[in-house]
Amino acid sequence: MASSPCGNSNFDSGLEIKTRSVEQTLIPLVSQITTLINHKDKPKKSERTLAAIHRVGQAVSVAVGRFVAVGEAIATENQELKDEMGQACFEARRAGDAIAQLTDVGSALPSQSDGRVTVFSDRTGMVKAARLLLSSVTKVLVLADRIVIKQIITSRNKVLVTLDHLERVSTFQEFVQIFSQFGNEMVEFAHLTGDRQNDLKDEKKKARMAAARAVLEKCTMMLLTASKTCLRHPDCESARINKDAVFHRMRCALEQVIEIVTEARSCGENKILPASIYNGIKDFKSSVECLRENLYTLSPEGVGSQLEALVERTEDFTDSAYTSHEQRQAILSLCQLVRQDTQQLMHAWIEAQSVHAKEATEDMEVAILKTCQSVSDLRRELHKVAVGRASDLLKVHGEQLPLRALKVAGAEGNLEAVAEYSRTLTEQKEQLVETCRLLCHVSGTEPLEITCIHAEETFHVIGPQIISAAQTLALHPSSKIAKENLEVFCEAWESQLCDMALLLREINDVFEGRRDNHINSLFPGDKRPYLSLPRPGKHSANLKTAKAVKLDAEEQTSMAKLGLELRLLSSDMDAEVEKWEEQEHDIVRQSQSLASMAYNMYLFTRGEGLLKTTLDLFHQAEVLSEEGLQLCSSLRTFSAQLVEEEKSLVMTEMEKLVALCQQLQTGAKTPVQGKTATFQKVESSIQTTRGILTVVLSLLPFCNKLNKKSKSERSSLGSPHDWRERQDASTPVKEEGALNSKNSNGFGVKSLEQHMAGLNLLESK
Repeated sequence: MASSPCGNSNFDSGLEIKTRSVEQTLIPLVSQITTLINHKDKPKKSERTLAAIHRVGQAVSVAVGRFVAVGEAIATENQELKDEMGQACFEARRAGDAIAQLTDVGSALPSQSDGRVTVFSDRTGMVKAARLLLSSVTKVLVLADRIVIKQIITSRNKVLVTLDHLERVSTFQEFVQIFSQFGNEMVEFAHLTGDRQNDLKDEKKKARMAAARAVLEKCTMMLLTASKTCLRHPDCESARINKDAVFHRMRCALEQVIEIVTEARSCGENKILPASIYNGIKDFKSSVECLRENLYTLSPEGVGSQLEALVERTEDFTDSAYTSHEQRQAILSLCQLVRQDTQQLMHAWIEAQSVHAKEATEDMEVAILKTCQSVSDLRRELHKVAVGRASDLLKVHGEQLPLRALKVAGAEGNLEAVAEYSRTLTEQKEQLVETCRLLCHVSGTEPLEITCIHAEETFHVIGPQIISAAQTLALHPSSKIAKENLEVFCEAWESQLCDMALLLREINDVFEGRRDNHINSLFPGDKRPYLSLPRPGKHSANLKTAKAVKLDAEEQTSMAKLGLELRLLSSDMDAEVEKWEEQEHDIVRQSQSLASMAYNMYLFTRGEGLLKTTLDLFHQAEVLSEEGLQLCSSLRTFSAQLVEEEKSLVMTEMEKLVALCQQLQTGAKTPVQGKTATFQKVESSIQTTRGILTVVLSLLPFCNKLNKKSKSERSSLGSPHDWRERQDASTPVKEEGALNSKNSNGFGVKSLEQHMAGLNLLESK
């Protein structure tokens, strides 16, 4: 009885718990009721025990009364649920009163023999009241959850209406006005769906929600520049194709969000994921190991069919044109070895059955171990091939040569060159799409499989969009808007490459047993009783009411812009850190920590992640500043081995970093009062963090280069002093340029504010 709410999501009412907020709200109630039920077989109590039971019973009654008051207030604000909510609240109150009466000291009877008191004489009544209470409280929570779903649907509908208006505008003035409204609505939608994503219990749904929201975030900037280009060049077919693709993708992502929250029949959750080799190996090993206890229930044919289905899936690797001959032969040899070991197992199995063995024989045990080992070796080889190819592709594509060439060819109006480099980009896209498919096979968890599929779809879509944007620029080489549009799509491609690098790290972590899942995991000790449930007066079906107790639309938009910049900078830092050969270097380790904390602050601006309040954010900023000062100490130690010119450059940047970290630390510790002052402190903290990341991002490639040079000197050129004397005098100037130059792999995405400010600036030609 006590375990039903958490161990089994289905109650007597037939309601299913699908969010953490509902589950976490029920746990204390279940605990209290368990305390009462556990005494049902011990009717005689000491005075001390009796007092404790009485307190628990009264606490349950009082808690239910408060809970019911909240439910009734929610019902008042949402007339369509008033009857159902009212009935559930009535049942909950009645059950709470019954429990209070059953645990009331006044109703207890003293025993004549030992003077102790007898309670719970109506055992059936207590069990019935507890069952009714759990059922009715769960129903109230699930009904309240419907309101959250309604809010998300209402917000999506507003976004869709504005999206339709945006698609039909014909003047810049009208576009600026509507896009401003669209931006505010998207921020609101992002906060609602972010809360919902964190609240979902199902990790697969959470991963799908994260993928859909990532599409919406990236497409918002693409929509802006693609629409501007179309308005500037209304007769350009490639510009129209480019814009239409963005609108279509946004609508699909919006629909996917609604499918997840409403669990619509067409939801991808109900669609079977592509059969992965990882799941095939897991199921096959499970069947093989089960033979120890199920000598006579499983069939050899069934295990053999599992193996053949598994081997068939490896053809995605062996049939690939990008798999080397050595890799192909290794995979085929391991498949053959698994077949041989499985065949030996079948013989040992049949022999054990023929002698009516009661348990697995020694020969059978050896065959089971050999089969499991060989299939594990196959999995290891497939993982090595997929991850190795992905790593190689990321290194090659990190230089972005086709993108650079397309930008140059487009700016020169060279359609032939654009066509040539488009073919190169298409080939790269096909390689990346296939690699994502292979990574999906070895990802290790269903959420990671979903993320691999999202990456595959993203490369598949953005590749042609870059080409259409380049064609538009080639047709209008003097168009600043067309050039800006191509930049945004190229940045989206680079962003996805960075996301793929993070995905690769996640897959490796799972393979090596360092983590079980991803997508903003909620830790067991994280106490958040109301993640997305509505509260009376705070959330209602009318979304405008919610803004009264949140940041207003302008503040939310400002936070979203700053957060996006943090996210891009942290991704750039991750990409730069990956280039270091010494991954355990203090500079690398501390930079990774800074990037991770900055990403948490970015999630805060979207209403996601573990930072739930401004106090959480300010504490994170304080910790980040301390880590930044530790990095300064490491940089000081590192610079001691450099020549004077190089040391001067590092120390100059380090001094900037020290000043910014001290500024962030002071600001985070300074107390403020009032909503306006708090918002200003949040904004200041994020802006200062952005400054810190910018300085670190400029230092990372420079320090990496110096570190490599220093290692080379030590290994091949003897004394560093002798080598320094041989250096050309122009080297420091070159290094300074490298330090101050923009990271070639960075996104460089302009903030939404910059785009909005430039909407009316049409070039003269």
